[in-house]
Amino acid sequence: MSREKEKTYAITRVLNHNVVLVEEPGSGQEIVLFGKGIGFGAKPGNTIPAHDLRVEKRFRLENESHQKQYQNILSQVDPAVVGIAEEIIALIASEITPELNEHVHVALPDHIQFAIYRLNNGMEIVNPFLFEIQTLYTKEYALANRAADMIKNAFDLDIPDSEIGFLALHIHSAISYVPVKKAVQFTNIITELVSLIEEQTAITIERSTIDYVRLITHLRFAVERIRQQKFIKNPLLDRVKTTMPEAYQLATELAQYISTRLEIAVPEDEVGYMALHLYRLLQQN
Repeated sequence: MSREKEKTYAITRVLNHNVVLVEEPGSGQEIVLFGKGIGFGAKPGNTIPAHDLRVEKRFRLENESHQKQYQNILSQVDPAVVGIAEEIIALIASEITPELNEHVHVALPDHIQFAIYRLNNGMEIVNPFLFEIQTLYTKEYALANRAADMIKNAFDLDIPDSEIGFLALHIHSAISYVPVKKAVQFTNIITELVSLIEEQTAITIERSTIDYVRLITHLRFAVERIRQQKFIKNPLLDRVKTTMPEAYQLATELAQYISTRLEIAVPEDEVGYMALHLYRLLQQN
């Protein structure tokens, strides 16, 4: 028998039938184990072999600050909420990528606890960016729907679309390593850019059209490139300036807004690409 198979995890806490916290042999660090039925009938002090076939996912927090924050979560949040959050994290790891921002183990249970509190107390959950989230983060929103069903079944609560949108942002944060606050900021910037376009052109862009989807998708990637300072060359820049002056002027105004919000200079080549998309939009309307 190999040394790996001789290892056993000592259970420190049972969160639900599928999630337990254990002490890792050797390091003594507390880690999360996820697996169907792994916590059923288990109690602190019981052991689980490292090679137990029920173990589907192992999550270890490497960051010391996150470890402390997670301990606070365990002391302040309902264990059932932490358990369902860990099940959702395991779903994200299986369906999208196992390389997740470990802060999700702290942020997601905290968010779910507050959402449950608001729903139980009849407090409306308002999400002004719902359509943008559904459009920009389609795979995250689809997974958030499944997460909402898990929360509904665990706590007998109907989860509104607005809350599903916020769950999608947490999923996006976990897979992109962008803090939820930043993801909200980016989504808000895109919404404001669309409003600025409508204001300057006197055009109302129907949110359900392919034109709107194309526009905000381009704006999303433009804002992300600008934030990450990934510069792209635009061989059509001079031609855009001379043949599409109105679109270029509007793109310049959008670039100034982005620059102010992100506190980053927007490259002229990027302005040219925005102008191309705006020209197409103006021609179609």
